Amino acid sequence: MMSPILTRLTTASTGPAADVASTFAPSRTSVNAVRRWLLDSGIEDHRIKLSPSGGWLEFKATTREAEESFTHELQCVRTRLGCRTHRYHLPEHLVPHVDFVTPTVHFDAKLSKRSGGDGQPSRSLGQPGNGNGPKTSGGPLSEILDPLEHCDRQITPACLRALYGFVYQPKVPEKNSYGIVEYAPQSYRQADLNLFASKVSPDLYDVSPKMIAVDGGSLSSQASIGINLESSLDLEYAMSLVTKAQNVTLYQVGDLVGGGSFNNFLDALDGHYCTFEGGDDPKEDGVYPDKRPGGYTGPKSCGTVKPANVISTSYGDNEAHLTRVYASRQCAEYGKLGLMGVTFLFSSGDTGVAGNGNRCLDPNGFQSVFADIFNPTFPSTCPYVTSVGATQIDPGKTVLDPESACEQVIFSGGGFSNYFGLPDYQKDAVTSYLKNTPPSYPGNIWNSTGKSRAYPDISANGANYVVAVDDHFTLTFGTSASTPVVGAMLTMVNDARIALGKRPVGFINHLIYSANFSDAFNDITAGTNPGCGTPGFNTSRGWDPVTGLGTPNFPKLLSKWIALP
Repeated sequence: MMSPILTRLTTASTGPAADVASTFAPSRTSVNAVRRWLLDSGIEDHRIKLSPSGGWLEFKATTREAEESFTHELQCVRTRLGCRTHRYHLPEHLVPHVDFVTPTVHFDAKLSKRSGGDGQPSRSLGQPGNGNGPKTSGGPLSEILDPLEHCDRQITPACLRALYGFVYQPKVPEKNSYGIVEYAPQSYRQADLNLFASKVSPDLYDVSPKMIAVDGGSLSSQASIGINLESSLDLEYAMSLVTKAQNVTLYQVGDLVGGGSFNNFLDALDGHYCTFEGGDDPKEDGVYPDKRPGGYTGPKSCGTVKPANVISTSYGDNEAHLTRVYASRQCAEYGKLGLMGVTFLFSSGDTGVAGNGNRCLDPNGFQSVFADIFNPTFPSTCPYVTSVGATQIDPGKTVLDPESACEQVIFSGGGFSNYFGLPDYQKDAVTSYLKNTPPSYPGNIWNSTGKSRAYPDISANGANYVVAVDDHFTLTFGTSASTPVVGAMLTMVNDARIALGKRPVGFINHLIYSANFSDAFNDITAGTNPGCGTPGFNTSRGWDPVTGLGTPNFPKLLSKWIALP
C-alpha cells in the first residue's frame, strides 16, 4: 500500500520583503535537490508533487520504500497515530534543504476527543467552557486593598510596575501600535472598563480600544462572566500599562454565529495566507461569507488589516487537536510576519503539562481527562511565537521577594512539542535543563528526545489580578493575564526604539535566549506545573519548561534593545 509522505522544504528567506509569500518560498536549489534524491531512490516522477506554495514535496511510497529512503524502520502500529518512527535519516547534502518529513517522528492524524467540549473546532476558541480563558477564585471582591502593600493577595497595574521596574512614558505613541485579539463571542463592556479606571487608572475613564472587525467581529450584547472576563482582563491591563497616551487596537474576530480561528485572523493580516497551501480548513476555521441566520454576509477578511507591532493573544489550542500539516502551515505564517517586524505573544496555558480542559493523551492518541501522556498547547509550540507562562507572589511575600511558578488556581502551561523540532536559538538552554534537571518520568509520557521545541519562553505574574467584569470586581488567574502584561512591556520597548529612529523588535526569541540577554530576566527557581496525574516539570536555574527564562526586568530589557541597531 502506498501512503503520502510530505517533505517540508527549508525556506530561502533573505530579509524583510513586501511579498511575504515569495520571501518564504524555498529556493529552486532546494526543490531540485530533494526531487533528485527521490528520483535516485526509485520514486518515479509521477509520484512526486510540489505544493502550490512550493513549501512541500509530497510523494507516495510503500512502507518498504520509505524505510529504504530514510534508512530506518517505520512502525505501523494499528492506532490513530498511524506509521511513525523515533528517528529518520537524510543524506547529509539534504540537511540544509529540508525542515522535516511527516509522517515520521510527528503525529499526522487529527486526534479524536473523548470528553465533552474538546471536539469543538478551532473557530470556537472564544466559546465559554472550551478550556480557554482566565479563571476566577470565586465571587465579587468586597474591597480593593492598598495597591502595593498586598500584592500577594491582589495584583493591580501598580504591583506589576513595582515587580518588574516597569515605569515608562510613551514618546511617540502615534508611530507605535499594540494589538489585543479576542474571538467571538468574547467581548468587553465599556461600563467595566470605566469601573476599573475609576479605581485603578482614572485617566482611562471613558477611553475605549480602537476596534477592528475581522470577518464580522462585533461586541456581544450579553453580560456574563463567561463572555466578558477575557476581554475585560486583557484590555484593562493592556490599556493601563501602556498609559492613555498609547492607543490599544482590539482585533475582534468572527461573527457571533460562526466564530473565528487563528487562521481567520492571519488571513486578515496577510491576504496571501488566504490561499497559501490551499487555504483554510472549513472543518476548523470560520467560513465567510456566513449565510446562516445572523451570520456575517460580507466578504472574507483577506489582507484587510495592518498588523500591530506587538500582538497579544490569550487563547490556545491543544497541539494534538490539529494535524501536523495544519499547525505547520499556521506556524510558518507567524514566522513570515515575525520577519516583517510583528511580535506574536501567546499564553502557554493554565493546566501545567496537560492540554486545555485538563486533557492528556492516551497511548492511542485520544485526548481524555483520564489519560496520562503530556499534551502540549499550540501555538505556544510554534518556534516563531513567544510563549508566556505565569508566576505568582507567594502568600505573605512582597514585590521585593522572588516570585515562584503559579500554583494558585492555575498552573503555568509548559513542556515539549510533539510536532516541532528544537530551534537553534533554544538548543543550549533546553539541553542544559535536560542535563542538569532531568525529568524522572518515563519517556513514553512526554517527548523526551531532547530535540523538540520547548515552551514557555518567558513568564510574568498571573495570579490574583483585580478585574472589573459585569459591574463588580473579581480575582482572576491565568497566562491570559501574564501575556498582555509582557505585550505592554514590549510595546514600550518599541516606543523607545522608534523614538530613536529604529525598527520595532519583531520576533524576539533568538535575542532573549542569547548571552547578551542572560541577565535581563528574573530567574524563577521555585514551583512546578502539575498535570496528567504528575507534579509536572520542575523550575530550575536558567530556562525551564514551567516559567521559561523567567520574568522581565524592564529596565535591563529596555537598555539592551535600545543599544541594538
